[in-house]
Amino acid sequence: MTMQQVGFWGRRIAAVIAMVLAFGVAAHAQQNAAQGHHHLVIQVDENDPAKMNLALNNASNVFAYYLEKNEPVEVEIVAYGPGLHIFRDDTSPVKKRLEALKQTYDNLTYSACHNTMKGMEKAEKKPVKLAPEVQVVPAGVTRIMELQEKGWTYIRP
Repeated sequence: MTMQQVGFWGRRIAAVIAMVLAFGVAAHAQQNAAQGHHHLVIQVDENDPAKMNLALNNASNVFAYYLEKNEPVEVEIVAYGPGLHIFRDDTSPVKKRLEALKQTYDNLTYSACHNTMKGMEKAEKKPVKLAPEVQVVPAGVTRIMELQEKGWTYIRP
């Protein structure tokens, strides 16, 4: 077999593996939906109060919809980059809404990117304090990837 043939078959095999993995994730998501389990991850990566409010509106609307249908739902809002301001105790324009939503919905998680926090702390030369209801994850992007790999639906308002 020539190197050209090996490259051709290698690309074909990689494509088939990717399709099988994608099908598995989609099948898992369909199975969860069929069982009445719903999971949504919302990305916030901009320091824009309108986008932050839209993300919170999306979460509220999803909870309201599935509560009315009496079906369980989990929502996780993941912030990184400039979007981390949504969770900052000192700069969040939606701080009160975060508190109110967290008190209203048990299955709501807020996740902040540790990489972004370190960068902000270095730039500002002071610790970044987050709202008390926020968990810190190693990296926002990888958190979103992990949730999608488990079949979670992804949106970015």
